[in-house]
Amino acid sequence: MSNGELAIALFEACRERGIMIATAESCTGGMIIAALTDIAGSSAVVDRGFITYSNEAKMDMLGVSAATLDAHGAVSRETAIEMAAGALSRSRAGLTLAVTGIAGPGGGSAEKPVGLVWFGVGLAGQTVTAERQLFADKGRAFIRRETVRHALELGLRALDQHQADGATP
Repeated sequence: MSNGELAIALFEACRERGIMIATAESCTGGMIIAALTDIAGSSAVVDRGFITYSNEAKMDMLGVSAATLDAHGAVSRETAIEMAAGALSRSRAGLTLAVTGIAGPGGGSAEKPVGLVWFGVGLAGQTVTAERQLFADKGRAFIRRETVRHALELGLRALDQHQADGATP
């Protein structure tokens, strides 16, 4: 599926369940929320998008702690979890998708190479989860596009799992 098709699928899944969505984006700079708001009628499920490129924005807008950023860095499991949790607590959303990574071309290291992205997924009433992906270093545009794709897929998976567990919205 294309990113547009994935966005439509996530939109429909949220609409069917009566769930609002919010994003907390760093390396994608709003591309996930843009994919969702490209859909006519998106206001039925899109609450807001937090664009938190800087550490200060992550702290101010999402409540990511300075201690987390100091200890683990912006591109980490802990930061992705705090971003997703912050988006849940600071919005009307029942589903949040957070991304923080290194899109390149510079900024990578041996420990955190270009293409490393951490994803946070928050569902109201559930524990926030995180997932690490290392995308091929095929350029900034490729990494950002694949990050959007994976975030949308994670949103769909989270909703499917939530439904499979017998939970109600």
